[in-house]
Amino acid sequence: MNADRLATLSDELLLDRFREGEARAFEELMRRHRTPIFHFILRSVKNPATADEILQDAWLRMIQGAREFQRASRFTTWAYTVARNLCIDHARKAVHRRHPSLDQPREEEGATLGDSIAANDAGADRTAIGHQLQRSLVVAIESLPNDQREVFVMREYSNLSFKEIADVVGAPENTVKSRMRYALERLQSSLVEYEDYARTLG
Repeated sequence: MNADRLATLSDELLLDRFREGEARAFEELMRRHRTPIFHFILRSVKNPATADEILQDAWLRMIQGAREFQRASRFTTWAYTVARNLCIDHARKAVHRRHPSLDQPREEEGATLGDSIAANDAGADRTAIGHQLQRSLVVAIESLPNDQREVFVMREYSNLSFKEIADVVGAPENTVKSRMRYALERLQSSLVEYEDYARTLG
């Protein structure tokens, strides 16, 4: 099947094609979801190089576990669950290590985490609101409690439904909605100097 035809298939049908032996089907899944899943991981581990390593590990685990995927669930739910579990594993292993700050450069490129997010954020509206607001938003998101941050990122940057997020984090849907509400309240408070933009959140 050619690339144009693959691009019209749902995630779940693409995974079916991959399980039938069509490697390009998984390449299309990677193309679709690489950026939002990368940013989800990045906001957990706060280091672009580490986020990329975890993303590659996540793809590998999905490839290896494709035949065990339950067709009743959505691919995005499964993919984010895999990525989230890898982030949790990383945090456990790195519990005694120092996490890099926004201004700590990557060894190989000299770019900071703040620069990376500002340059690569998937939301076009985020890149148009100015460098200072962008950095303030990054800091505000990173200051959220982890359970609120992951819900905000999956909802705002990956466009997952509350039901999908609930499946990923293993919490009731109403709990997820509450976490999103608290996250929005915190962000609006943190961005009070950017009142016009803060009002667009939520």
